[in-house]
Amino acid sequence: MSIGTAIGELKKELPPEVVLVAVSKFHPAEAIMEAYDAGQRVFGESRPQEFRQKAESLPDDIVWHFIGHLQTNKLKMVLPYADMVESVDSLHLLEAIDGWCREDGKVQDILLEMHIASEETKQGFSRDEILQVLRSSSSFSGVRILGLMGMATFTDDESVIRSDFARLVSLRDEAKRTLSGLLPEKFGLLSFGMTHDYRIALSMGADIVRIGTLIFGERS
Repeated sequence: MSIGTAIGELKKELPPEVVLVAVSKFHPAEAIMEAYDAGQRVFGESRPQEFRQKAESLPDDIVWHFIGHLQTNKLKMVLPYADMVESVDSLHLLEAIDGWCREDGKVQDILLEMHIASEETKQGFSRDEILQVLRSSSSFSGVRILGLMGMATFTDDESVIRSDFARLVSLRDEAKRTLSGLLPEKFGLLSFGMTHDYRIALSMGADIVRIGTLIFGERS
């Protein structure tokens, strides 16, 4: 299946209100342009140097999501170009992004990454840490916290995936219920679901899905 055909099939399947992030990391600019020519405008990258190179060379109307682990010494490669940083996974990184953006006069849209998987190698805040950040969100004037992101355990067991995703949905709902007066405006987006589990994510109310392999094939 060609990249353009894959984009077309996905657009038919996804509800119109769900944002498709085409995960283009490790794939060349030519592949991104094939998706672009098929109407795709939102792309996800995870390596700062590759991200900057693509953002500087590809069309200006592309909406870039940074979706990988971001080190604080790489902010200058990402923040000038990112429409959204989905993978804010620690208070240290949040504070660094906030400080950089305040100095640069930018307000950066972000998601807080919650650790929902069983693998310890995956990054992210705990439930209590996210609630603590949200309680003090007004002190971060350089960022706009729009919601939460998570990656489920990599498994074929649908019950495990649903359980992981349910923790993300539950925390979003709890925050909106208990912290309504403290939350940033428009808080509530949920980014979860990838090639192998996006249909489960859609059934559970994902607002953003991040799909790479289904569109671009296995990376070389």
